[in-house]
This record gives sequence, C-alpha cells and structure tokens, in this order.
Amino acid sequence: MADRLHNAFYSEFDTEQSEPAAQDYRTSFRRNRDRLIHNAAFRRLQGKTQVFLSGEYDFYRTRLTHSIEVAQIASSIGHFLNHSAPQLSPGCQIDPDLCEAAALAHDIGHPPFGHAGEGTLHRLMQPFGGFEGNAQTLRLIGQTIFTSGGRRRGLNPTRALVDAVMKYKTLWGEVPAQRKHFLYADQQPFVDFVCAGRPWPADLAPGAPRNQFRSLECQIMDWADDTAYSLNDIVDGVHAGFVTLGGVERWAEANAAPEDREAVGYLRDALRHGDVERAMNRRIGRLVESVRLVERDNFLADLSNRWRFGITVAVDARREQQLFARIATDLVFRSPQVCQLEHKGGFMLTRLFETLSAHYLAAGGPRLHLLSADFEAEIRRPELDEAGRARILCDYLAGMTDGFASRIYKRLFDADFGSIVDLV
Repeated sequence: MADRLHNAFYSEFDTEQSEPAAQDYRTSFRRNRDRLIHNAAFRRLQGKTQVFLSGEYDFYRTRLTHSIEVAQIASSIGHFLNHSAPQLSPGCQIDPDLCEAAALAHDIGHPPFGHAGEGTLHRLMQPFGGFEGNAQTLRLIGQTIFTSGGRRRGLNPTRALVDAVMKYKTLWGEVPAQRKHFLYADQQPFVDFVCAGRPWPADLAPGAPRNQFRSLECQIMDWADDTAYSLNDIVDGVHAGFVTLGGVERWAEANAAPEDREAVGYLRDALRHGDVERAMNRRIGRLVESVRLVERDNFLADLSNRWRFGITVAVDARREQQLFARIATDLVFRSPQVCQLEHKGGFMLTRLFETLSAHYLAAGGPRLHLLSADFEAEIRRPELDEAGRARILCDYLAGMTDGFASRIYKRLFDADFGSIVDLV
C-alpha cells in the first residue's frame, strides 16, 4: 500500500511479487534496482564484450558501462515525460527507479563475446530449447540470480519489473524455426504473471505481433538501449580507428538517403573537429526529447497504467538512430578484425560446451569434476532431464566473462597453461 500512496500511477497489482517481501523505507521498484546493482551477475558485465573484447583498452565500453548509460537515458526519459506529458501530474508519474532497474537488467543474460557468443549458444542449445539473451535475463532475475541454502533463485522482482525486461512474449516452439526473439518454453509462468493469466487476443499472434506488445517501461528501456548503442558504438569505433571521416563519407555516398543528410553532416563535422564524443553526447538529449506519451487500447489496459500508456518516438529521431546503428554495423561490426575475434569467441564457446556436454550430459554421469561444486550440485539434481542439465551448462557458459571463458579454455586445451594452484 505504501508504494501506491507514494505514486498513484502504479497500483498493488504492479508491485506484486511472487513471494512476500519485507518492507522498508524504499519503494518496491527501488529495492529491485538496488538488488540488481549489488549482485555478481551485474558486476560480471564489466568483463563482457559490448563492441570490442573487454580488456582491449580501458576506455572502450563494456556491457557494464553500456548498461549504466542505458539506465541513465531511461531514467532521463522518465523524468522528461513526467515534466512534459499532459497525462501525468505530481503524485501520478512514471517511476524512474523502475525504468532504471529495467535498463540495468536488460543485458545481464548476455553471454561472453558479444553477439557471436549469443549466436553460438543458440546453435549449441537448439536440441534443448535454444538460447536468447532476453530470455536468459528473465531466467536470471526470476529464477537463478541469487543463492539460498545452496539453491539458486531469482531476486523476487515485481510484476512491473518482470514486464519491463520482457521484450519478447513468444515462447520457443510457437513459431517454426525461430532463430531469435523468444522466451524459453518453461517461462510461460512469467507470461501468465505479467498478463494476469488473460489469454492472448487473436491479433497478438506468436512472433512479431506478440513480441511488440510491451509495457510502457519496456518501451522506454528499449528506446534508451537503441539510443545508447547507436551513438556510443560510433564513439568507440572512432577511438579504435574504424570510423573515420573518409570512411563515413564513402559509406554515405553509397548508402545514405537525402533524408539522412543532416545527421551525416553532423557526424562529419564532429569528425573534422575531433569532437565526436561530446557531439554524440549532445545528440542523446535530442533523442530523449523525441519521446511522447500516448494512450493505448489493449486487452490489459484496464489493469495497469503501464499498458494503458505507451510511447511514440518522432520519425526523424528514429531514422537518425537507425542511421548511426547502420554506420556502426557496416564500419565496425563487419570489419575483418572484429569478425575474426567473434569467430574465435564462438569457437572457444563451442569447444567448452562440447567438452562439458561429454562429461555431464552423457549417460553414466561425470567422469571428472570440470564444474565448480555449486554447478555440479545443480546439474546432479535428480529431477533434471537431459535438456535441464544442458540448460545448467548453458547458464554456466552464459555467465562467464570474456576473460574467464578464455582462461577456462586455455586450462582445458593449452598444454602449457594452468596450474593446480590456480584459484579461477
């Protein structure tokens, strides 16, 4: 009740949790945010690739710094709408802590080695239900992020936070040969939780229609993520020498439309003046202020303001964001240097998965203790079938940092690396 009195935009329905939680001076959303920050899964993001392998240099973004930037932008969008949207008023506003928590959590399920790591794990997990970064994030915050009595469980998130990180609502297997944008098949209870058990209407079929049905805070988080990576990947690309004035001009000549002239010119001017980082930071404010609050009509709008309201983004702002994302993709992510490192990361994850599978998925049980004691205890649970054990192995690999995965790979396959006195 205290949360509702604090902010009338949300009700007890939004703050409900799967388990009763002790109350203190914080709102439920702030407690969720605080638990995320003080958690090992969040800290491990400092060692996971954003654009370039973590550890390359000390000023490139990692998944951690990216998540912090997304959280700041998401919080700013919430504050901007609270001050500008006529539908909101003091005491009935979007909660910036909820927006921030969703943004801090949005990448914790991503594996080492960036998108290559995600694609590799999905390929390896095809027989066992696939792998998806967003589904893994939901698995962490809802099921496995904490330990309690030697067993893993989630952080007891509110309904609003679960929905804010749930970008996709199609389950694995509902769409034939689905390569991405799904939840795991056993995550139906999370969908039932956020949708209050209501059946999906016919116009929200599995796949794109259902995956685009997102709560207000999920939309805010997603636009904050788009804003952060499209602008900041350009900045990191400039620092690394991939994005140059000549390269942008050649790219624009071949790919830019007349409507892109202003944004391309802005980037060219910044490159000429050696002021790209500050120029891109100024652009963030423009994309934040391109957001407007709109009222929606859908099958859950009567239950919560999070579904009654949504956001729209100005067409020119969306086009600019997509332009910068395309430049980063073509000039940075498709460069031979980055692709070669991604290939190496995928190769290492493949060999690790195959080796661990031979020990822990084959009949007869493990012959050697290749996993830590807590993961071995998990994988030996008698109720698990082969797919369940494979999911535990996937949890182990997805939770690795780039550096940890490289060290384990070397210890297993490099005859000159490793010692019995190594701690990790």
